Amino acid sequence: MTLALDVAIETFPIAGSFTIARGSRTEAVVVTATITDGRVRGRGECVPYARYGETVEGVAATIRDIGAALAEPGFDRAKLARLLPAGAARNALDCALWDFEAKRSGVAARIKAGVVELQPLVTAYTLSLGSPESMAAAAAVAASRPLLKVKLGGEGDPERIAAVREAAPEARMIVDANEAWRESTLAANLAACEEAGVELIEQPLPAGEDDALIGLATRIAVCADESLHEAGDLAGLRNRYTAINIKLDKAGGLTEALHIATEARRLRYRVMVGCMVGTSLAMAPALLVAQGADFVDLDGPLLLARDRHPGLVYDGSLVAPPLPALWG
Repeated sequence: MTLALDVAIETFPIAGSFTIARGSRTEAVVVTATITDGRVRGRGECVPYARYGETVEGVAATIRDIGAALAEPGFDRAKLARLLPAGAARNALDCALWDFEAKRSGVAARIKAGVVELQPLVTAYTLSLGSPESMAAAAAVAASRPLLKVKLGGEGDPERIAAVREAAPEARMIVDANEAWRESTLAANLAACEEAGVELIEQPLPAGEDDALIGLATRIAVCADESLHEAGDLAGLRNRYTAINIKLDKAGGLTEALHIATEARRLRYRVMVGCMVGTSLAMAPALLVAQGADFVDLDGPLLLARDRHPGLVYDGSLVAPPLPALWG
């Protein structure tokens, strides 16, 4: 069987803008891989991330370079993992292979992944980084959502946290510093989080500069994001973090993400499943990993002005499992 590969760069506008500690953007640029045998096709989407040295053009070129290997007999996800490191390019291809295998065999991807049934899940809803006043206004609009994720940026974060909590007093809250805190501000920021009832803090300190987390006394789950890519990273994080954030774009696809989730539970981490800002095609395979997760952050399509069709169905913050026409 000969497989053909198509690679596309696509742009989806963000509703308003999306701001984190590293900058702002008004559109999501994604790379889509489509694998076909001429009869059925499988798709996967990735979001290249400059933080990890990725560019859209570079990731697209890496995916295209795999086209010749795809035509070789016996090409599978295991061989893909040997050819490419964890990252966005491998994610798009790995998820496309899962989708292709499901559609060719007629056996849903969830079954191949060992998931008995996909349940609707409550996702966090992200509040973009801004002034305390602008974030409070956004929180007031989103206050009825059950779980808010608050993007932070370093200086002024205690004021942001307090402002969001005042505007959304009933919502559960998690925060994401995106490596913006420093050891000198850790105590004050942590105190603000505890006062506001924050349940989880994502990557407070830069990856590799997080020794201040060793022995940290807090009831809040401290979550590794930029510090975690593959399952092999987990053992070295145990004295700093009590939770981990699995993203398919970091892990290199659904195959490794499922492995990370299994190993993380064995090591008694709390598990979060997150995303980059992408479309429903990127979120769909992540929903398999998110079954049973402690925290789910798969709101990418909710942040877009336009999604794919068909896309995932969101009822407020409740996201339904994907239809096969989308993925899997």
